[in-house]
Amino acid sequence: MRVELSGRVVAVCVRRGHHFSKTPALSIRLLSGLGVEGDGHMGATVQHRYDRRRDPCRPNLRQVHLVPSELFDELRGKGFSIAPGDLGENITTSGVDLAAFPTATRLHLGASAVIELTGLREPCTLMDRFRQGLKAATLNRDAGGGLIYKAGVMAVVLAGGEVAPGDAIRIEMPTDTSKPLRPV
Repeated sequence: MRVELSGRVVAVCVRRGHHFSKTPALSIRLLSGLGVEGDGHMGATVQHRYDRRRDPCRPNLRQVHLVPSELFDELRGKGFSIAPGDLGENITTSGVDLAAFPTATRLHLGASAVIELTGLREPCTLMDRFRQGLKAATLNRDAGGGLIYKAGVMAVVLAGGEVAPGDAIRIEMPTDTSKPLRPV
């Protein structure tokens, strides 16, 4: 696998408990196999309230939520004022087309943290409670009529470490690039 420099961390966010938005921080600590230290979605097994009710023993594929800052620009053009953490993301990026990567792509963040992409965040009704019409604004259709999810990507933590705004993002493509990201 080849590692390439690709983008930057714009913001990092964390929040205890289960809330839609997260609070910007100076840095966050990623914990291997768990997620963001102190975050409401941290854990080896599923923490999302809806999914936990269905199967609390399922592995947590949503340990870290990432959103490209370029989405904020797009949403601004649609009349939405969105800032880092507003969509519940832990890491806001710049210069990285997150949704274009295949499943199992690894992102090296800061000096030592490594996360692996597990899937797309599926926009939910909580988005419309936060800002009416936001859910639809984060969805598109491809030429065949299929949904395109633009509310960010989810990942698991392979190697822990501190992540802060300004950190470089280095991309490591998986050997098998044929598995596109799907909603998790």
